[in-house]
Amino acid sequence: MPDRSGRFSIVGGGVGGLVVARRLAASGARVTVFEASDRLGGTVARHEVAGIGLDAAAESFAVRGGVVAGLLAELGLQDDIVAPAPGPAWLQPVAGDAVPLPATALLGIPADPLADDVVRVVGRPVAERAVELDGLPLDDVPATLGALVRSRYGDGLLDGLVAPVVHGVHSQHPDDLPVARAHPGLGDAVREAGSLHAAVARLRAAAPPGSAVAGLRGGVHRIVPALADDLERHGGEVRLNARVDDVSALDGTVVVAAPGVASTPGPGRRIDLVTLVVEQAELDAAPRGTGLLVAAGAPVGARALTHATAKWAWLREAAAGRHILRLSYDQTPADPVGAARADAETLLGVKLPTLVDAAHVSWIRPGAASIPPEMTVVGETVAGSGLAGIVAHAERTATGLLAR
Repeated sequence: MPDRSGRFSIVGGGVGGLVVARRLAASGARVTVFEASDRLGGTVARHEVAGIGLDAAAESFAVRGGVVAGLLAELGLQDDIVAPAPGPAWLQPVAGDAVPLPATALLGIPADPLADDVVRVVGRPVAERAVELDGLPLDDVPATLGALVRSRYGDGLLDGLVAPVVHGVHSQHPDDLPVARAHPGLGDAVREAGSLHAAVARLRAAAPPGSAVAGLRGGVHRIVPALADDLERHGGEVRLNARVDDVSALDGTVVVAAPGVASTPGPGRRIDLVTLVVEQAELDAAPRGTGLLVAAGAPVGARALTHATAKWAWLREAAAGRHILRLSYDQTPADPVGAARADAETLLGVKLPTLVDAAHVSWIRPGAASIPPEMTVVGETVAGSGLAGIVAHAERTATGLLAR
């Protein structure tokens, strides 16, 4: 039952916890945030490589719904929202050279499986099989994105195109991603259109022009101190190094924003990120655009590479002629920096003899949690890994708590 005193205790100081705490405090509630570590933000963090302040994890956010942009405007950061460089990302298939990702796709799901840029990635037999399957009557929309794509387009297109894109966006396989979390309108669009290709075409046509993601000049990590400052300005309190083992001992209504606190999340997924700062003039031409996604089975260990200085103009200026590459891994390499350097050379087709600096960080993406019905939870365990989903869920939760 909610406490009627107007007091809230927020367990966990990640973005989800900070967003709900700030919204509650701004409405006049008395709010205390308990963070077990010595800093706020969770995986939204800053680190310094070669003297440049960089995002240690998320470097962008989905613009869909405008929820993050709206929050940044409230925090006075709207003028620092930036769009990435135009142009498609690339895909490194299992065999052969890297190719640009198909233009008319949603999370790698093509609107036309027989389009030339799709056939170039998966081959004509796989594309023709997708058309055949999607022409069958639609019974129902499966629960996960992987099951949906597999039933309508087949294994070949799922594994060769959709899975690497989804992994790059959500850090998980489509089989583990609910359709509603992948795209909130996709399930209804498939039901209404009666096919996957028509649903994707409809959603693509309805999407606003421009990039699907945006960033923040100086790094997405800037949202954390901005949220904390605004929370405290509204009278909220933050306690660092304050581990909570018994939420029932806290005052007021408790909101849990920390995985594993009074609930048991499913198996987590470790993600490793290696950042390289290099000097190599051949990279000035951005030979693989803003980066590559990697199909499972390709001859590298990395699952994705971002050419960050090709993607973000502000970062290119800060790097002063150097290049910043970010490579992510599902399995921790024995020599992370050495592996990342070798993988980057393979993926980019460019030798990298001059390594200026490097950094290796890792974090655990929590699995979905089994939440007791009486518990209010925000953050990644219930909202997924994307900032847009986390912020939107936290805002809805705060609205519901205030309404009660």
